[in-house]
Amino acid sequence: MEDKSIQQGAVITFIAYLLWGIFPIYWKLLEHIPAGEVLAHRIVWSLIFMIVLVLVTGNWRHLIETVHLLKKDRKKTLAVVTASIVISINWFLFIFSVQHGHVLQASLGYYINPLISILLAVFVLKEKTSKGQILSFILAGFGVLYLTLSYGVFPWISLLLAMSFGFYGLIKKTLNLHAMYGLTIETLVIAPVALLYLIFVPAEQSFTFSPLFVPDNLLLIGSGVVTAVPLLLFAAGAKRIPLAMVGFLQYVAPTIMFFLGVFLYNETFTVHHMITFALIWIALVIYMASIYRDTPRRKRRKNIAT
Repeated sequence: MEDKSIQQGAVITFIAYLLWGIFPIYWKLLEHIPAGEVLAHRIVWSLIFMIVLVLVTGNWRHLIETVHLLKKDRKKTLAVVTASIVISINWFLFIFSVQHGHVLQASLGYYINPLISILLAVFVLKEKTSKGQILSFILAGFGVLYLTLSYGVFPWISLLLAMSFGFYGLIKKTLNLHAMYGLTIETLVIAPVALLYLIFVPAEQSFTFSPLFVPDNLLLIGSGVVTAVPLLLFAAGAKRIPLAMVGFLQYVAPTIMFFLGVFLYNETFTVHHMITFALIWIALVIYMASIYRDTPRRKRRKNIAT
């Protein structure tokens, strides 16, 4: 029974990362609409979709209870607000990078992300780290530095994507909220800003109420589903499988993005990029090896302790 649960979890988690990997194609369809406007619609329609989902599944009482508990704790309330802002920045950067032909930089960012998480775990959570993990972070740092010095381009999109998602993961870890309630509350917090943006900022509204069912409208409405579905699939799948497997599967998304950037969108891929990606890939192999090596040790220590 346990093996079946792990298999199901692996499939569900893989689908989540597969969807994240191919979503540049979705955002590319909206490249004629400013990234800020797409982001605002993404936030609003994500909130609407999540509210409908909460009502349909009958979880609205749990959502209200969660909101009340957060209101009583100022630190957690501040953490939710911060998480809302950070993930909005991440969403904007990803949409912007796809629309402006930087899918490779987005891919690099999500390759770097777990290494940023190591840094945050060490300096913020004071977690112990292995020599392999430290080495992987150093190699990744050399890769970014090499690209900056030799190619003359600082991969700011990659680093900001990695850091924003890394900080978001850190906040979510400390909050420990259910994925459904977490996303609903986060979008609820930032939705008023998104609505104000849509009302006052765009010179010409891309969303039309008449006619309603036109391609741009459907894509903007669908952005809520596109945002929520893989996140909920990931939450459902990741809790059924070992952390090491989650670590392995997370590279499905940036790998797909990498191939999309090079082969579908014909983005420039030089020798400098190849060396940088090679250093990142070597760093990730070392990182994954350290996780697989450390997992049995933790289990043995746990067994001894019990």
